[in-house]
Amino acid sequence: MERREFIKQGFGSLAGMILVTNVLEAYSTGAMAAINTYLLSDNSNKSHPGIPHPAPGELFIPPLIDPNKINGVRNFALNIQESSHTFFEGISTKTYGISSSYLGPTLYMRRGDDIAITYTNTLAEPTTMHGHGMHVPAAMDGGPHQIIQPGRSWRASYRVNQKACTNWYHPHLMGKTAEHVYKGLAGLIYIEDEESIRLDLPNKYAVNDIPLVIQDRVFDTSGQLDYSPTTTQIRQGYMGNTFLVNGVISPYFNAEASLLRMRILNGSNARVYRFSFSDQRDFHIIAGDNSFLPKPVRVREVRLSPGERVEIVVDLKGDLGNSFSLMDLSSGENLLTLRVNKRANSSASLLKQLTFTLKFPHFANAVRTRRFDLGMANMHMTINGKRMDLNRIDEYVPLNELEIWEIRNTMNMNHNFHIHATHFTIIERNGSSANVSPHESAYKDVIFMPPNSTVKLLVKMTDYRDRNNAYMYHCHILEHEDDGMMGQFVVT
Repeated sequence: MERREFIKQGFGSLAGMILVTNVLEAYSTGAMAAINTYLLSDNSNKSHPGIPHPAPGELFIPPLIDPNKINGVRNFALNIQESSHTFFEGISTKTYGISSSYLGPTLYMRRGDDIAITYTNTLAEPTTMHGHGMHVPAAMDGGPHQIIQPGRSWRASYRVNQKACTNWYHPHLMGKTAEHVYKGLAGLIYIEDEESIRLDLPNKYAVNDIPLVIQDRVFDTSGQLDYSPTTTQIRQGYMGNTFLVNGVISPYFNAEASLLRMRILNGSNARVYRFSFSDQRDFHIIAGDNSFLPKPVRVREVRLSPGERVEIVVDLKGDLGNSFSLMDLSSGENLLTLRVNKRANSSASLLKQLTFTLKFPHFANAVRTRRFDLGMANMHMTINGKRMDLNRIDEYVPLNELEIWEIRNTMNMNHNFHIHATHFTIIERNGSSANVSPHESAYKDVIFMPPNSTVKLLVKMTDYRDRNNAYMYHCHILEHEDDGMMGQFVVT
């Protein structure tokens, strides 16, 4: 099943939006059974022993939306809505969703496409919708300034101008990002370019190319999502031990005995994962946040902090009849069981060279260095001693000038750092380029910052100059962001 055969739906009308909403909700209701008892939050003293044992569930694959062009523009129409979702058998959990009961569809785009995404907010409260990893004008970024009031719509229009990658979209409302994402507002964006289309990689959506949104959640005794962080949990980041993959607890996926491509998003608010397989097999990392790697990197585990993405390829050609799991080594949790029960019906290969077009300027050509200290002041998270203020521009960044951004985590806790509108490359960690992992040798937009660590990034803003509309930079541990660990810049 090729991508365009999975779902090809134009969104130029309300009828199209309603149709896709109904398809998504019908699919998810049928596919969303779950397994495992409720486990409480890592940093919670609450006890909720009353959650029933749900039945095993097959992995839900969000529909892939690839609309036809109307007057040269691919139009997406997405509904931000209150809904209910079946995480546990027989229990209806109140959620938010994007044209769905939980999460949203995968949006398919190609470099050079003219895109228009219309988000309609049917919630009883305002929100926003940010294209995370998207290289777009500041007015189209969907940050805290582009608020969508209840009953209103907001349209992001732009030309796709970046390399093939896996991005995502999620709310970015000041002080409410963590809660809105927690309730279910997130979805993936697939971007392809001429180079990626030519590569003989697994590319049959839902067959050998699958999206995985990994999250952890807390549920109360009635099976409802519990987002009620204490002050301590805001400092540490809100974590739970009920793990979701595409909105399903401990799902399975029926896989072909061939190469399987998995596009993984750490969609959790705060948890840092160490992804591996239960049988300790090797796999290959082929892409990071914003581009392919120059060549595949063979590993047995990969660490992802919130907001980071990675694409991996695992070889299942000799595994017909076997089962094993994608797991998180940090928690010991089995996240997704792969049942290799289908004979190969597709061919793909893993090339020694993935991309020839990555261009990394040398840091010696940087014209300035900016420093950002992640810390705390007056019991709130800060950057450079300042808590986020929408009325203050923190940095003025000239267009097309190469800069070094030095990020320092001054605290004894995890952080990370995300920059809107651009990608960066990593020069060094803790004073040495040898500390940069091979799988980080591509374009990124989120960088993990362990306690008391420092990184240097090579950054250049391109294409879009706007003194009136700001971009954000922030920690992507969402409680930290909401608490004030965020700043804004304009491109001059």
